[in-house]
Amino acid sequence: MNLRPLGGHIIVEPQEREVKTASGIYLPDSGEKRQGQGLVVAVGPGKLEKGERQPVEVKIGDIIVFKQYSPDEVKLENKTFLIVSADDVTAVIE
Repeated sequence: MNLRPLGGHIIVEPQEREVKTASGIYLPDSGEKRQGQGLVVAVGPGKLEKGERQPVEVKIGDIIVFKQYSPDEVKLENKTFLIVSADDVTAVIE
């Protein structure tokens, strides 16, 4: 992948989410709401504050939860990635 995040940004591969109805039928995500979680595939060096880098709290391979409407979408090599600010990450799923 030739996409390198800058500052306090993170490149995320969105996770597919299926919804199961009460009768057991799986429905794909309707696309109305952007996924709020994904797999971290790249991490920037951290935000520069007062001349010092602030480290990003996630690492490559983490599955994170982030604010749904904050990421920018990028298509590269027939895949969709999201660019998320480290400030918009709310949790890591362990």
